[in-house]
Amino acid sequence: MPFSAEISRANPTCFLFLIDQSESMGAHIGGGDVPMTKAEAVADAVNRLLSELSIKCAKEDGVRDYFHVGVIGYGAAVGPILDGALAGRDLVPLSDVASRPARMEERTRHNGRHSAGRTVKFPTWFSPLAYGDTPMCAALTRARGVLSLWLADHPGCFPPVVVNITDGVSTDGDPLPVAQGLQALTSADGHVLLFNLHLSSGRSDPVVFPGPDAPLPDDYARQLHRMSSPLPDQMLVAAARQDLFLEDGARGFAFNADISAIVQFLDVGTQVLELR
Repeated sequence: MPFSAEISRANPTCFLFLIDQSESMGAHIGGGDVPMTKAEAVADAVNRLLSELSIKCAKEDGVRDYFHVGVIGYGAAVGPILDGALAGRDLVPLSDVASRPARMEERTRHNGRHSAGRTVKFPTWFSPLAYGDTPMCAALTRARGVLSLWLADHPGCFPPVVVNITDGVSTDGDPLPVAQGLQALTSADGHVLLFNLHLSSGRSDPVVFPGPDAPLPDDYARQLHRMSSPLPDQMLVAAARQDLFLEDGARGFAFNADISAIVQFLDVGTQVLELR
């Protein structure tokens, strides 16, 4: 069966995030109690996910490298955007991520509507940025190069998961054939998974994990939908745990996502098999 490879330190998999850093990402995102730009919301969500992955993989002997992770930005430039000691690296073992955050920020965690909250330390590995165009094709091409090398070294791995987070139309050509080239990469366990998360400034309801024949509002949504891989079975199970009962063939795609939809999408889209 595809998408059933055991994930272990000897046979890790990877998550690669492609983050739109174009000028329009400086607009406010819909949803949430605290006003945030789309760039800030994405940086917050992905940094939080990196922290949660580090905690999940922490054992008595330290953080185990079940995953390698990378964050590639695309805007005025295309390339890895991890800061600090990890700067310039496309993929990083999770133990290095856990031990080398770029900085520790102070955040206020509220315990209730009338609580003043308490200050907690929050690790971050990259910062929000909104400048330039939307060279999505270049970002997908970069991802294909990175993962081609990864798969040569890890031919039996659970297939890498690529999460493309954007708020706009590609400015450097049609991304569909480039996305299909990325998805054509395979390990012995299946094709690379490409998920697409579109962000919104409005209050319209998000469309999350639609089926293969779902009605979508415009050509751009339909294009991103075609670019998105179907969710493997274990991700459908993870969605059901969040009371999202999806049809077979549901795609790793969200349109008009607000803050809560980003968090839910990343949670479901990074669920893989039990770690060993």
